[in-house]
Parts: sequence; structure tokens; C-alpha cells
Amino acid sequence: MLQIPEHKIPIVEIKTGFDVRIFIKREDLIHPTISGNKFWKLLFNVNQYMESKPENPLLITFGGAFSNHIASVSAFGKEFGIPTIGIIRGNELKNNWQDNPTLSEASKNGMQFFFVSREDYQNKEQLTQKFLEQYPNSLIIPEGGSNEMAVKGVQYMLGNDTKDFDYLCTAVGTGGTIAGISRFAEEHQNVIGIKVVKDNSLENTISEWSRRKNFELIDADEHRYGKISDENVRFINWFYNEYQVPLDPIYTGKMMQKIFDLAEKGFFQKDSKILMFHTGGLQAIKGANQFLKSKGREPIAE
Repeated sequence: MLQIPEHKIPIVEIKTGFDVRIFIKREDLIHPTISGNKFWKLLFNVNQYMESKPENPLLITFGGAFSNHIASVSAFGKEFGIPTIGIIRGNELKNNWQDNPTLSEASKNGMQFFFVSREDYQNKEQLTQKFLEQYPNSLIIPEGGSNEMAVKGVQYMLGNDTKDFDYLCTAVGTGGTIAGISRFAEEHQNVIGIKVVKDNSLENTISEWSRRKNFELIDADEHRYGKISDENVRFINWFYNEYQVPLDPIYTGKMMQKIFDLAEKGFFQKDSKILMFHTGGLQAIKGANQFLKSKGREPIAE
């Protein structure tokens, strides 16, 4: 059994001047390389797998070239001594992935890569079957790590220190994190998810995992996945200068910017307490800056 870390996650109040109190739970500090919610989403999946005592254990998963999930699975494998394989979307980096900061770090963690075309990547069922035939004792983890076991793991992001908040907020990609927060939230708590992807099926998926109706999904102002606007970069840099909390440009930066906007417009009940979960993903800053600098745009402060 992999052990749940005995680490108290700090909750920091963000002084804003709005008619609400805003706090952020620094889940990004749970582990130096396994990022935030990814730790909890992987923990139950891998524990269940390892309890079956597989011969030659192996973790296989999917992701893009700058994926936080790829980075976290590789770090998880290194931490617990389990080999890992990443099926990477897009074969344009097949011969020069060493220049990609995410993949370079994942390789240092021992991950092997299989690059597939974007077209083939869409057929994950076929890819899963192919890799299970080749590695029958492996654990195939879905893209983003979201499944029933991941939802159960997310319960550890909640506890006595989160019970008094009126709103619980998180960024939403594949839906596993918000589903876990929703399922294990207190009866009085409202769960807000800021969508960073355009996926109309997410609400149904989250409802199936959550089994509750205590959540609301709100689009980030720019919810095309991976799109980084100059406004978002300015907000992330301002936020760091103001509060000394780093944000990533894919998830937490967009979530925080939208929550500030909603608070300023009176979306939240006056005098309520709002808790936002910092789900990590800070490794994405290096890749984002590589892109931004190539376009002559303002980089994110590191």
C-alpha cells in the first residue's frame, strides 16, 4: 500500500477588498514533483493495482507534450519504483522531444514515450487494447487520470479544515477533481468548477461520478485548452507579485482570474467564505514561457 502523506496543506487568505473572503488551499505543495490533485487521483488507482501484486508492474497513460498528467505519472512512477510509459499526442516531437521541458523531465523520471498521430490518439480504446496486448499486466490510466478511483482519492483534499467554507472552487479539465469535491463536500457547501475546456459532456460525466447536484460549471473567459492570452499572463504575474502564490497558465491561473471576476461582479453571497483549490501544474510554466518567448510575448514570472 502506498502511504497517504502526513502533510498539512496550508490554507492562505487572499485579501481582495471584495465583499467576500477568499482563501486558497495550496495542494500544489503536497509533493515536490507529483502535482496537487494529480497525487490524489493517482493514489487510489495505483494502490488498487499494486494490491493485486502484478508481475512486472507498469503504468501507462496518455497526454499531450506539455501535460501535467504526463509529468505527474512519471514522477509518481519514480517515487514508488514503478516503470511508466507515456502515449504522447502528436508525433511532431518524436525526434526532438529533448527540447520539450515536460517530456525532458518525464524522461529523467524514467518514462518511456510512444508518439502517435493526433488522429490515432483520438481512438484511445484501440490504443488501450493495443498496449494491453503488449503489456497485459500493466495499469492503463486515462488521460487526465479521471475515473471512479480518482474521484475517491480526491476526498483527501477535503477535511476538517475545509468544512466551514461556503463555496469550494476548482479548475475543471476532465472532471475527476470537481466530482470528488462535489461527492465529499458538506451539505451546506456549493461547488464551483471553472471549465478550461470546451466539452459539453462534462456536466453529465461529473454528475455520474459525483452522484450529487451541488455543483455548477462556469466557463473560463478563454476555455480553449492550452490557449494563453496576454491578459491571463498579466493576471498571473500580478497575482504572484501581490500574494506570492504562483499560478499555472492552463488551470489555476484561469480559475483564479475568473473567481476574482465573479467576486467583483457580486456572484457570491455577501460575507461568504470561498475556498479555491490550487491543483498544481506549475511545471507547465516552463513550456508556456518557451512558447511565449518564441512569439515575443511577455513571459510568466518563474
